[in-house]
Amino acid sequence: MQELTHYIGGAHVKGTSGRFADVYNPATGEVQAKVPLANGEEMAGAVAIAAEAQVGWAATNPQRRARVLMAFVGLLNRDMDRLAEALSREHGKTIPDAKGDVQRGLEVVEYCIGAPELLKGDYTDAAGLGIDMYSMRQALGVTAGITPFNFPAMIPMWMFAPAIACGNAFILKPSERDPSVPLMLAELLEEAGLPKGIIQVVNGDKEAVDAILQDDVIQSIGFVGSTPIAEYIYATGCANGKRVQCFGGAKNHMIIMPDADMDQAADALVGAGFGAAGERCMAISVAVPVGEETADRLIEALVPKIEKLKVGPYTAGDDVDYGPVVTSAAKANIERLVQTGIDQGANLVVDGRNFNLQGYEDGFFVGPHLFDNVTPDMDIYKYEIFGPVLSTVRAGSYEEALKLAMDHEYGNGTAIFTRDGDAARDFASRVNVGMIGINVPIPVPLAYHTFGGWKKSVFGDLNQHGPDAFKFYTRTKTVTARWPSGIKQGGEFNFKPMD
Repeated sequence: MQELTHYIGGAHVKGTSGRFADVYNPATGEVQAKVPLANGEEMAGAVAIAAEAQVGWAATNPQRRARVLMAFVGLLNRDMDRLAEALSREHGKTIPDAKGDVQRGLEVVEYCIGAPELLKGDYTDAAGLGIDMYSMRQALGVTAGITPFNFPAMIPMWMFAPAIACGNAFILKPSERDPSVPLMLAELLEEAGLPKGIIQVVNGDKEAVDAILQDDVIQSIGFVGSTPIAEYIYATGCANGKRVQCFGGAKNHMIIMPDADMDQAADALVGAGFGAAGERCMAISVAVPVGEETADRLIEALVPKIEKLKVGPYTAGDDVDYGPVVTSAAKANIERLVQTGIDQGANLVVDGRNFNLQGYEDGFFVGPHLFDNVTPDMDIYKYEIFGPVLSTVRAGSYEEALKLAMDHEYGNGTAIFTRDGDAARDFASRVNVGMIGINVPIPVPLAYHTFGGWKKSVFGDLNQHGPDAFKFYTRTKTVTARWPSGIKQGGEFNFKPMD
């Protein structure tokens, strides 16, 4: 049994709380490691080390900080296979999906190499008589991130890359379900030249989260997870005077117009709905065909594609479409919600309840499910399932389809498939959702734009990565400077406005 560690002060450190969580192999259901769960004292010690190290790091030239990230990118590419295998072993996703997890984080690191440009302030010459004004973006100090199990490489990098580029130290509290890759990322950062103590990985559960929320030294918190926990962290962190951004749940709709290429739409739905076993906050979980004929054609196109999906462990090769879900509890919750869909009157067109993989009977595998004739009052429509379940809600018109996406409490992502530019433009303009896809099923912005939803999918006023990240991880300081011309002119004690 492997015993994992924290990563504090540039070294692997054993936990001292005496509490551990099991880390499973989701494909077999076996416990493969145990991870220590930090208490408040352990968290405070990590924060103190980070605070001491941060002073010198913030004083380091931004270009030199960027060079560390540049070297880190090279190491990520060097170790891509090793990182992906470790990620798949603990999370369960396929190797290609695991590499995509690392790659999308790597792209944010590449964007953050531009820190010298992104951190430049503004300057106004001669704002008054003999007076110049300029602004500076300065690091917050010690920052923290609480990241989820579903992207153990990407989301930590979305947070710590801009935080470090801005001159902060960063405390990472990763998911206790798949903690190995975050520990590996910390090692690679220091191999790239990051000073010891700037990145600290402290494993834990709610006790560690509460220690972050209550620590006076920590200046900001980023979080990705469920909406109830996002609300708790946002409210508590803000009440404790911290800058907080929290990203919660999602229920992403894809509208299929009558003129859409049905094979293209069906392929997009299968990939977006069932990829990574549906454990993505940008997964499409609701298909909304407009018109009965469109709905019938869509179901006809979907069924054979879904029935051909190959479900299995990552070790079965790159042609596996998706793997197990992360825990037995996650599997049980998906199965419970599927049953509510049946009980509440939805038509289960593709039934994955009896899925069984020979040799992996104890794994956390869930077969693919397709529901038709789902209505907005059903639990499978209202709640985020986070599993391989696609619901079809038939809409009588474009306006009805638009209203479905707009009325749902979540507003993370949405998409429309159509050949009509007018419908696409109208949809993008009117829908109250943060990320929009036009014939693109998973509209995750690239690193130089920002990622974030609306409504109950987000708490805070700044998005992840892109320009918003550099705003979130810095404070603006504005300086008004006056240099007297000389003693011969005498002293003046008033600020003369411009004529």
